[in-house]
Amino acid sequence: MPASTTVGAVSRTAATRMDPSIGYAFGFVGAALMLASYMMKSMLPLRVVALVACVFLVVYGAFFSALPTLLLYAALIPINIKKTLQIRKLVASIERAKADEPVSKWLLPHMTRRTAAAGTTLWRQGDEATEMLYLDSGRLRLVEHDEVLDAGALVGEIGLFAPDHRRTLSLVCETDCVLYALSGEAMQQLYFQSPKLGFHVMRLIVARLMHDTDRARAAAAAH
Repeated sequence: MPASTTVGAVSRTAATRMDPSIGYAFGFVGAALMLASYMMKSMLPLRVVALVACVFLVVYGAFFSALPTLLLYAALIPINIKKTLQIRKLVASIERAKADEPVSKWLLPHMTRRTAAAGTTLWRQGDEATEMLYLDSGRLRLVEHDEVLDAGALVGEIGLFAPDHRRTLSLVCETDCVLYALSGEAMQQLYFQSPKLGFHVMRLIVARLMHDTDRARAAAAAH
C-alpha cells in the first residue's frame, strides 16, 4: 500500500475517533465570524475578525479532510495578516498626526504620482470631482480667483465632499508640475480603514473655507 494512502487512512481514522461535533463547532464559529466581518464598516476590526474566522475554518477543513476548504482559508490567512498590518500602520500614522501637521504628510504614500505640462487644464468649474491633488513641484492657478498655488498645496478636497461632487473653481498648471493624486474611491477606503481621517480632512476643508471667506471679505472691503 502506498505511503500517502496509509497516511490518509490514518488521518481519517484519527478524525473519526474524535467527536464530529467539535469539528462542526469550529465550522459554525468560523462561518459566523466570516459573516460578521462582511457586516463591519471599519476595516481594521473587519480584517482581524476575518483572520480569526480563517483559522477556525482551516481547523474545520482539517478535521473533516475537506481539502478545498482547508487550502482556501489557509491561503487567506497570510493575505489577511498582510492587510491587517498595513491598516495598523496607517492608523498609527494618523494617531501620531499632530493638530498642526499637514494632511499631505501622511496622505502622500497613498497617492499616485503624475506630471502635467504648463497650460494644462486639470479641471474646469462645474466638472465632476473625482480626485484631490497634492502639488509636489511647480505652480497651479485657480482661474476664477486668479490665485496661484505653490508647491505643498493640497487642492480638490472640497469637490469630493460636496453634495453634488462638482468643482467650484477651474484649475490649470501655471508651470510644469509634479502632482500626486488621490481618487474619491481611495479616499473613502482610507476613511473606512480609519474614521479619524475624517477629522483631519474636516480640518483641511474648514481652513480652505475660512481662507475663501477672508478673501471674499477683503474683496468686499476694497469696493
